[in-house]
This record gives sequence, C-alpha cells and structure tokens, in this order.
Amino acid sequence: MATSILVIEDDPAVRQGVVDALGFAGYETLEAGDGEGGLELALRANYRLLLLDLVLPRRDGFSILAELKQRRPGQAVIILSARGEEDDRVRGLELGADDYVLKPFSVRELLARVEAVLRRSCERRAPALVMPVPGGEVDFGEGEIRHGDGSAEKLSEREAEVLRYLLDAGERVVARDEILRHVWGLDPDRTETRTLDMHIMHLRTKLRDRSQEFLVTVRGKGWRVSR
Repeated sequence: MATSILVIEDDPAVRQGVVDALGFAGYETLEAGDGEGGLELALRANYRLLLLDLVLPRRDGFSILAELKQRRPGQAVIILSARGEEDDRVRGLELGADDYVLKPFSVRELLARVEAVLRRSCERRAPALVMPVPGGEVDFGEGEIRHGDGSAEKLSEREAEVLRYLLDAGERVVARDEILRHVWGLDPDRTETRTLDMHIMHLRTKLRDRSQEFLVTVRGKGWRVSR
C-alpha cells in the first residue's frame, strides 16, 4: 500500500504542483484548500505525513498544529511557507512540526525532505521487542505475554498491535478513534464496531488484569496504561 500524504495549501497552483509531484513519486495524496476543511481532514483521515501551509483562510496553520499536538500526538508534519522569519520557524517546530520548507522550493528538495521525515517518523516508533507488564513481560517478537509463574499467553496479531500502541503512549489517555485510525486503519466517523472493546477485554484476561488496574478505562475518553 502506498504511503498517504495530506496536503493543506490554499494556493490551487501550488497545491496541484505538490500533489502531482507526490503522485509521480508514488505517494497517495489527500488535499484541502482551507484551514477548517484541512483540520477536519487532518483529524479523521488516515495518512502518514502532513504538508501544511501556514497562511490559510478560515484557520491558520499554527492553530492546526496546536490542535494536532493535542488530538493526534506524534503526527509527522512538514510546514510549507513563504514566511521565513525565525520566530515563525521556531514556533512551528515548538508546536510539533518535523521540518520547515521555505517557498519557493524545488520538487527535488521537497521530495528529499518528505523522504527524510517519513524515515525519521518510522524510526521514532521502534520500541523494544520485550516490554515489562505487571507480573511479567510481553514479547512482541514471539507474540506472547509471559507471566512470572512461567506460563504464557499467545497474542493475536491485532491484540499485540493494540497493546503495543497503548504501551508506547505511556500513561497518556488514548482515544478509541485514535486506535481505530492507527491500528485498524479505519475512519472512526464511518465505523461502528465493538471489536476494539473485545480486544481490550481479551488483553485484560491474558494480562490477568481483571481488576482493570493496568489497562484503565477513562470513561468517555478511552484507555491508558497505569505504570
């Protein structure tokens, strides 16, 4: 499956040029021409990288970055902007952008920056194969939870993905929509499923977490792990 990239840019000519260049390089693209539509797409769509203009109608790029930092932490973002002032660059990076590309830019430069950020975003999610859990450890290489008494519980591929995602989040509350989007690759707004709840239930059983002290339900928000 081709890597998907979201482009939020209000200038039709610039946006089409970026989309064409990405498509020619083998990427799938999503696009939006204003801040409100761009933010809506940025929060619900499945994509690996966001290319974001700062000066947009209806909502600026900085506010989009701030919203993503809260609701989609870790999202890879490259700012595309004609505003080259140091304060703008620093503010964008502080809000979570991975890179800042000054307009006008060449296709060659843009694609090189895209490849570099995608490579780094993959590397940043490279957790250890074995991680501690209460009363034992989970071995993602073997796909099993090993308890201190020597017994083990096999994990399905999806159970392992859900558990790893929650562990990687630390003690941050992870919303249902975030897990459906990143683990299942589903659009939460178009999905009605209790599959995730069943996976959480199965994980609690295999973790011997019947009291739900480790995989904690945060009512109305999602789940988190308690260290």
